[in-house]
Amino acid sequence: MVTTVGSGPVHVLALHGWFGSARGWGYLPDLIDGDRFTWAFLDYRGYGDRMDTPGDYSIAEISRDALAAADELGWDSFALVGHSMGGIAAQHVLADAPDRVTHLVGISPVPAGGVPFDEQGWALFDGAAASSTNRTAIIDLTTGNRLSAHWLDRMVQDSHASSTEAAFGAYLPAWAKTDITDLVKGNPVPALAIAGAHDPALGAPTMEATWMTTYPNARLEVIAEAGHYAMYETPVRLVTILEEFL
Repeated sequence: MVTTVGSGPVHVLALHGWFGSARGWGYLPDLIDGDRFTWAFLDYRGYGDRMDTPGDYSIAEISRDALAAADELGWDSFALVGHSMGGIAAQHVLADAPDRVTHLVGISPVPAGGVPFDEQGWALFDGAAASSTNRTAIIDLTTGNRLSAHWLDRMVQDSHASSTEAAFGAYLPAWAKTDITDLVKGNPVPALAIAGAHDPALGAPTMEATWMTTYPNARLEVIAEAGHYAMYETPVRLVTILEEFL
């Protein structure tokens, strides 16, 4: 169910984004200090090594599977790191098991209240399950229209290879339209939001309006040279921020 990196005493459960997988964390796994940390990277149902695992493809299901993975690893407590869609999934884990979560980190995280879309935006994202063109446009948009076409193509190819079309499509309304704000608002967990300055949707203004008002012990870190995919764009800076916080 999980891919682990490191053998250190600090346990970190990582929940990937809509375009990701347990192996879709860019260069971050190669930079982890394995003497200090043990990271476990989870595949959701329909993704990666669990592409053939059926499910309802909901945020609540991801949370249940994440807690099952922690149980399987023998982790009574752990930190959570969620990227994008994994950000709201991590917050659902916090809601389900608040006594087990030591730290909460969102990397360009979907807020606890989901993400509102206008009609044009929804059409772009809703069409991405079947369309590589839509996937390319989304990744390009969320990284500030500034990265190479070859990298964009690789990201799209990897997303197709690491998820089923059915699961990818079903997770869109799951992360966009789930609202668990009432379940986590006011939780005192140390909560770090990491935003990319070139992310037009889940950047600093969105984090200020959501993450920072939800968690009383929250702070925001903005990476100047990153968009939505800091683990690819600025991996050394990202892992430095993560390890300092954790």
